Amino acid sequence: MTLLTLASYNMHKAVGLDRRHDPHRILHVLEEIGADVVALQEADRRTGGRASAVPHTLWEGHSPYRPVPVGVRNRRALDLVPGISARVDELLKVDTRNIGWHGNAILVKSHVGILDVVALDLPTLEPRGAVMAELLVRDRPIRVIGLHLDLSGLWRRRQMRAILDAVAKRPQPMPTVLMGDTNEWRSAAGCLKELDGRFRIAPTGPSFHSRRPVAVLDRIMVDQDLVIEAAGVHHSERARIASDHLPIWARVRL
Repeated sequence: MTLLTLASYNMHKAVGLDRRHDPHRILHVLEEIGADVVALQEADRRTGGRASAVPHTLWEGHSPYRPVPVGVRNRRALDLVPGISARVDELLKVDTRNIGWHGNAILVKSHVGILDVVALDLPTLEPRGAVMAELLVRDRPIRVIGLHLDLSGLWRRRQMRAILDAVAKRPQPMPTVLMGDTNEWRSAAGCLKELDGRFRIAPTGPSFHSRRPVAVLDRIMVDQDLVIEAAGVHHSERARIASDHLPIWARVRL
């Protein structure tokens, strides 16, 4: 039996309720949770170079986590300028490397191996995506999809169907987890109906708004191969101010 702690966190580009951009605070919240695998939403900036909201120097030198490399870049305005796109960092003296795909990123601790990673494009009117990572935990494979669905209910359902179709097309079957900000206010309707009994939702509780949590927008959904041992919302002094969402977590038996 292998126990695995999963977490999902809409980190709001590391901008807290005090309007401060504080990446160190995000790292502290993640360390408080101590999950093995984390799905982040809004992990990259939405403008400019679309760089990671937490600088790479902090991931590499001050965190037990490493971002799963997605191998793609979000389109940037400077990429349209001939001769400039390959030299943006050099010319501006900045690091514009992203860690996610449309803000979705997956973090793992050192004992978690990475088998494969796929960046998924989702149907929408505005750019949306998801990240699928196939991981190895103590010789047991597990598939994790990090997602952030649309504000529109119609597009949320289409996006959930697209994610489930992508999972069904994978060459190797393995236990699968979907986690992230679903933007779904209802508990058993909308995009959640697309799960059609194939996934169970961990009973984490309300995580939005972090100042006064009343909505269960953030969800961890596991298939029938996984057993949910415990789940909850991470409440701490830092978490209540670090983002407008609180992190959620679930401990599963693999």
